[in-house]
Amino acid sequence: MVKYDWKNEMDLFYTPQDAKAGDVIPFYNTQTKQFENYYLKNWNPDAPADKIVHGWHRIVTKDNRTYEESPAHICGGTGSVIYAGDCYHLFYCTFDQEPQAQWARHAVSRDLEAWEDIPEDRFGPDGVIYRMSDWRDPFVFWNEAEHRWWMLLAARENKQTERNGCVALCVSKDLSKWEYCEPLYAPGIHPAANECPDLFQMGDWYYLVYSNYTDGFSTYYRMSRSLYGPWVRPPVDTFDGRAFYAAKTAADEKGRYIYGWNPTRGENGWGFDPQRDYGKDYSTWNWGGSIVAHKLVQHEDGTLGVCPVESVAQAYGTGRKISWEPLAGVWEFSEKRALCISLDSYGCALCGKMPRRGVIRAKIKYAGGPACFGMALHVDKKFDIGYYLMFEPWYQRIQLRSGIRMYEQGGQMFPYAVEMERPLRLEPGVVYDLELYLQDTLAVLYISHDVAFGFRMYNEKEKEFGWFVSDGCIQVWDVEAAD
Repeated sequence: MVKYDWKNEMDLFYTPQDAKAGDVIPFYNTQTKQFENYYLKNWNPDAPADKIVHGWHRIVTKDNRTYEESPAHICGGTGSVIYAGDCYHLFYCTFDQEPQAQWARHAVSRDLEAWEDIPEDRFGPDGVIYRMSDWRDPFVFWNEAEHRWWMLLAARENKQTERNGCVALCVSKDLSKWEYCEPLYAPGIHPAANECPDLFQMGDWYYLVYSNYTDGFSTYYRMSRSLYGPWVRPPVDTFDGRAFYAAKTAADEKGRYIYGWNPTRGENGWGFDPQRDYGKDYSTWNWGGSIVAHKLVQHEDGTLGVCPVESVAQAYGTGRKISWEPLAGVWEFSEKRALCISLDSYGCALCGKMPRRGVIRAKIKYAGGPACFGMALHVDKKFDIGYYLMFEPWYQRIQLRSGIRMYEQGGQMFPYAVEMERPLRLEPGVVYDLELYLQDTLAVLYISHDVAFGFRMYNEKEKEFGWFVSDGCIQVWDVEAAD
């Protein structure tokens, strides 16, 4: 097996060299007791020609942080892998251009390395239940109650409106011939197919996961007490923010994990960047970037949260001591705790240099009714240009705001108020446990081991981090930075 010679042991989030990681196809191999995942590889425009191998790539991991990669020589889109009948089955999709068509495909292997495609198993939408257009991302699993295989696909119903994105359902007894059924889930919300469907059970609940890029850009989930629905939308129906897409899940003996990609910026692949170069922070997202894996957390009511995978949480030990430098507002300091009282103004302070790779940990709570409070990244004593993780109680959200937003030019460039956001329940007096994991331009914030918010930072580097509050009070303690 040909293996690539790069593997950074200190990576928190897998980023292939000379390429971007797209959709992950997770597969926990019960035979070998390790994750033998695959992903769609999007090579960079300047990648060395002698290294490029298109299609799926296999990434083997035991800890969901360090990976060993090799090409799979399957050229096509997202799918799934199962083990049945003493061999492995790989389902994927291919695309025709003239005329345009999408197909579900089937390949088999004895060793997960050499795959044999079965051309006669190719099939597309029926044109009756499903429109002759989207038909991709097959996800296959065994339905024990029916004693037959189910296949979920990203498809579109034959409906009058364009809001016809759905999760299609086909069934089979032999993994070769498939019968069309009514959609498993067809909410009439999105004017595009519900991509990368995934389904699993935790306890008494079933969960349906899919991604969509219309009326939002996220990976969503629905929940039901039955495999047959109805599928209920939870109050917060996403796992992360805008910078987490095409996520699918897999489980081992320790828990279930969800794998998505945090996109990079800067290639202008959609031809949508501003004419003037303001730096990569203000370029459009690329297709693909770094693999981010979260561990799923199930609440008592069945809803889901996420926390860091163990290998990421344990990658860095106790951090270095920080030193406070107040810049505005009234600050009081004890041995490990800082209090800022800024009831009718803006208070801020610095804490020291940002790690390039590492983690910042802290605990924070607020009092009163602040307009916003939170953590500032890559700022200096001017406390203007940088990145602001803004907790906003009035809106019950966390928002990322970058430096250009501090000035008129930002309002002219972006004709909308919010850059990136994530729903977050905020209450005065509640302690929020923060863990910000950093890997070069990539950052993922975990809040109280339950909420994730990933983003990128390109323009500002090698500066400090700090804290702020507007029209309220905050306490911050147990602050440490490890690298």
